[in-house]
Amino acid sequence: MSAVEIVSFGYLHGAPPPAHLTLDLRHHFRDPHVSPELRYMTAHDKAVRDAVLDTSGITNLAEATVYAVAAFAVGPSAGTVTVAVGCAGGRHRAPTVAMAVADLLTRAGYTAAVDHRDIGEPVIQR
Repeated sequence: MSAVEIVSFGYLHGAPPPAHLTLDLRHHFRDPHVSPELRYMTAHDKAVRDAVLDTSGITNLAEATVYAVAAFAVGPSAGTVTVAVGCAGGRHRAPTVAMAVADLLTRAGYTAAVDHRDIGEPVIQR
């Protein structure tokens, strides 16, 4: 099986990283940032992960991403498949989905590595 690199990031902290597949979670999925009790937490906190994973459509998107990676992996050019997952600040939705995709890929036999580019950046006040 191919190796997969997954990078979570926040659009408000810079341009998306180069990737074969980029998921933009900003407009279609509720941002935990709007909840004061979650705002200063990250995807390392179970409450954030639960809030994101309970969002309608997120599980379907993670599962569909595994199918997309499989399509890239069987293409004529071998090599690592890179998936970028972005949200506004890179602390809640993107890293949670990146971890969920990595878990699903690992269960499917892929080697998946996750890098959270912006999870440690300060909370953006908006």
